[in-house]
Amino acid sequence: MPSPLQQEFEYFLAHKPELLAKHNGKFVVIRDRQVIGVYDDELQAIAETQKSHELGTFLVQKVEPGDAGTSQTFHSRVAVLA
Repeated sequence: MPSPLQQEFEYFLAHKPELLAKHNGKFVVIRDRQVIGVYDDELQAIAETQKSHELGTFLVQKVEPGDAGTSQTFHSRVAVLA
């Protein structure tokens, strides 16, 4: 079963060059294959985004050169019910 945030992560990878040009060093919030927020701090990104979107429905990813931020897999704490 694919990760619920797989599409958002694939979007991040596909758009990484343009995200680096605009938001290097920032944390982007991706939902429904689009950037919905940009923050200086990861905790701020989560806190602000969860005010309008349920946890587990958006991806927070640091924008940085290289593979450091993209070589790990993270899992949501939200269970997927069939």
